[in-house]
Amino acid sequence: MEPINIIHNKDIGTKQKALAINLDPKIYGSFAEIGAGQDVAANFFKAGASSGTIAKTMSAYDMTFSDAIYGVQQVRRYVSEQRLFSMLDHEYGLLIERLAEQRGDSTTFFAFSDTVSALNYTKTNEGHGWMGVRFQLEPNGAYNDVVLHVKLLDNDNNLQQQAVGILGVNLIYACFYYHEIAPVFLLSLMDNLSKDSVQIDMIRFEGPDFSKVDNRLMSLYLVKYGFSDAAVFSPDGKNQQPSEVLYKKHIVVIRGRFRPIINVHLDMLSTGVKQFMQEPDVDPNNVVVITELTLQALKERDADENAEIDEKDFLDRVDILCSLGQTVLISNFHEYYKLVAYLSKITKLKMGVVLGYPNLEYIFSEEHYKDLPGGILESFATLFSRKVKLFIYPTLRDGVIYNCLKFYPPPHLIDLYRYLIANNKIEDIRHYNENNLHVQTDIVLQLIKQGVEGWEQYVPAEVATMIKERHLFGYTIETKVDKQIMETADEDSAKNSKAV
Repeated sequence: MEPINIIHNKDIGTKQKALAINLDPKIYGSFAEIGAGQDVAANFFKAGASSGTIAKTMSAYDMTFSDAIYGVQQVRRYVSEQRLFSMLDHEYGLLIERLAEQRGDSTTFFAFSDTVSALNYTKTNEGHGWMGVRFQLEPNGAYNDVVLHVKLLDNDNNLQQQAVGILGVNLIYACFYYHEIAPVFLLSLMDNLSKDSVQIDMIRFEGPDFSKVDNRLMSLYLVKYGFSDAAVFSPDGKNQQPSEVLYKKHIVVIRGRFRPIINVHLDMLSTGVKQFMQEPDVDPNNVVVITELTLQALKERDADENAEIDEKDFLDRVDILCSLGQTVLISNFHEYYKLVAYLSKITKLKMGVVLGYPNLEYIFSEEHYKDLPGGILESFATLFSRKVKLFIYPTLRDGVIYNCLKFYPPPHLIDLYRYLIANNKIEDIRHYNENNLHVQTDIVLQLIKQGVEGWEQYVPAEVATMIKERHLFGYTIETKVDKQIMETADEDSAKNSKAV
């Protein structure tokens, strides 16, 4: 099906979108909604001419009915991606079985499903849900899937139901009219919605008509557009809903630009994780390790804050991290306490944050907390909550190794720092590889770009191979031995403080 308009029309209302679909003779399908009412289907009924679109609507609220229709799940979670796909499989299968022979040559079928937990009567839960569409773009064509996870933020059940209804209409409309341009597709999902009402923290495009869509970029866009504060994908590059990955887990996080990832990063991670697992209140069998890329880290060091992110460069970094088996978190949390606050909503178990010594200095710089009414104390109340511990990797400066013992905060913060040390909130990383301390990411990047022979020793072997094969980070086949560059790099490494 050719899209009506691939330019994002921000003026079209929810009712207009539903009516446009109802009046399109090719589009026909079913709705299955669990939780939060049946507000998506209701929008199509209210728009008029719904008989041209709706084959069936249903809602199996009762768990026994739901299991009888969609099957019993091993993990009995009814608001889950697994249940959503059971619904899509069942409903789309019925459409094809019952209607393909009758009208398949002239119809593009779709099945819309959602399973939602809206705010309960006592307001003791957090509203969220899964939503998806399985649809054809050509009669008798193969189907595509678009699924997403939404967090409902309104403090009223009716408002949450209305938000689900609007989002569902936006999703179905985008599938048929905005499918050719993924960024427009994404932006249109928030039409007639406020970011104070909903957050979309996972979306996945699958099917032949989305073969050119890179779902990792979609995760980036969710954060970039402000649809979500964070997005996660697994080592295989598959988008994941953050809570599904991190719920009830011990989390160890390391933040960096990873441009590229070098040996010091892996040493930080391995030594930091090892010490974290030795903590008495940590279950080593229930730990998830994540590498975090912030939006700020995805921009060049001296770039303007409003500069665009280089998407290829982003994918290059992600490919390397995933090749090393890393789970990647993209976030808009410039300050560490915001990251901890976000993760603390997902898990109540102990967390570890692995960071270099310069970041310890950054955390104790009060200038970064001017916008907080409580200043640095307000940020520390979150960052150093009962279940968080920082693991500090040392830095080499002018031949001196700086660690927690060598850190001297401003005089009026010394007692606060001593309190955190005494209460086991901050700890030096031990047994690190001292040979790594003179290596900086920026220097390694410079050597790669300039083709200086020998840069490979500073990065993991598999990373070096990938950089060479794919010509990442400005690497060219021609290499040269430039002793002056190497000597300058070593001198700069000794003078500068940032090891990561």
